[in-house]
Amino acid sequence: MIGATNGCVWLLVLLGSLTLWEPLASAQKTAWEKYQRAGVHAYKQGLYAEAEQQLTAALEEAERLGLPDQHLTVPLTTLALVYSAQNQPEKAEPLYQRLLILRETALGPDHLEVAACLDNLAEVYEAQGQYPRAEPFYQRALSIREKGLKPTHPGIASSLDNLAGLYEAQGQYSQAEPLYQRALMLREQGLKPDHPSIATSLHNLAELYRAQSRYTDAEALHQRALSIRAQAFGPQHLHVATSLNNLALVYADQGQYAQAEPLYQRAIAVAEEVLGPDHPEVATMLNNLAEAYRSQGQYGTAEPLHQRALSIRERVLGPDHPDVAASRHNLAGLYEAQGQYGKVEPLYLRALAVREKTLGPDHADIAAGLNSLADLYRLQSRYDKAEPLYLRAVATWQKAPGPHHVDLAMCLNDLAEIYRAQGHYTKAEPLALQALAIRERLFGPDHADVAASLSTLALLYVAQAQYGKAEPLYIRAVATSEQTLGPDHAGMAVLLENYAALLRHMQRDTRAFTIQARAKAIRARYAQQSSP
Repeated sequence: MIGATNGCVWLLVLLGSLTLWEPLASAQKTAWEKYQRAGVHAYKQGLYAEAEQQLTAALEEAERLGLPDQHLTVPLTTLALVYSAQNQPEKAEPLYQRLLILRETALGPDHLEVAACLDNLAEVYEAQGQYPRAEPFYQRALSIREKGLKPTHPGIASSLDNLAGLYEAQGQYSQAEPLYQRALMLREQGLKPDHPSIATSLHNLAELYRAQSRYTDAEALHQRALSIRAQAFGPQHLHVATSLNNLALVYADQGQYAQAEPLYQRAIAVAEEVLGPDHPEVATMLNNLAEAYRSQGQYGTAEPLHQRALSIRERVLGPDHPDVAASRHNLAGLYEAQGQYGKVEPLYLRALAVREKTLGPDHADIAAGLNSLADLYRLQSRYDKAEPLYLRAVATWQKAPGPHHVDLAMCLNDLAEIYRAQGHYTKAEPLALQALAIRERLFGPDHADVAASLSTLALLYVAQAQYGKAEPLYIRAVATSEQTLGPDHAGMAVLLENYAALLRHMQRDTRAFTIQARAKAIRARYAQQSSP
């Protein structure tokens, strides 16, 4: 998306043209300009509360004096950007709507500044998940630029990126890909081969491929983007840090943590140098590295990173920001993985409360919070509390805009688990089979999530003494998990223990003893790593 960027560029243009506006009486001009300039300065410094106060005063003063509409443009634009920066799209929306009317009236419906207004308004709707409302604004902005600019102008590529990003957010990958590809083609035609804007297109297309689990394609594009950015900006630049972080995500998504970890660490070091140690972007990268350690069972290494990320976000964004809720959610997940349930529930509940307050009832992050809280209750055998949360999570994901097939499969699998634990086998089996089918369709046969579904289904058959149906599922789950997670991953211990229990049921005690011993060795290794 480029909405905020367009707004910033437009803002600078407007500030530069202030001296060209019709002169005001000095006494009138002084207070209005004072508020406006103070508000713009505060916005640029990230002092959003101060910016809001000053810009609101500037608008009130301009309207009290009856100043021409052109004098409202800068404070309206900047105030809308302030609200967008604070994740308050509902406050930004009426300002952008008013700006659109002002610019259309003053400049005509096909002016390039009108296209910038359309982008910003579309971005507000996109941030609220109102994708059908955003689409015609992005399309109209693209049409204006195609009519008013040369065919290879970067502004057309940016509009294509915006529209493609909207389709990507809805999981409409087949519609997004040709737009991203066209944007890349335009930039390659109009710019030098190593221009940074080409890296932007490569990055966008790579992230689309990562969302589709097309990791080979994503890796190649991210590596090329990284090379261009490092050459253009030098190694210590924020764009380089972003490429390092996203390339690391490609590896982490495949369980290739040894390749991901040094990239995350480099990205964090660059971001800290460029932005300072307490910037939200640094917190995001810390969170990603912490999640990589958690996935490997390195809980002691992950915890201080999650805590630092949470501290940064609380201090900079305030306690009720969705990113703060995400940090609490992830820290809770880390404690849950260690069985520290007393620390988990209050973090999940607080994160869920913030998300419900700021995101609305049908947001995908609400479903994620419900699912995680239900998981906690499931692990504590509090099934009466877990079941309604799982059911609500399933319903929310089915209503939420965008693709949530991965999350839905996870929730269906977990719901099957609680029905199995309660002996409701006829309820559990179709849910487990549905989750397995979704995961195999999304990931293919050799993925860690597929192994988890195989394990759930095997446990269900063991509970019904259908050992012949369970064993091939365990064999396949173990082989897949070894391939995707590694033979000594912490998650292997539970799977091996369950497989050993099946072998004992089948009176194959020697084989069961070997499998159990391997699980015990894995647990001992991670217990030693996690101890102070």
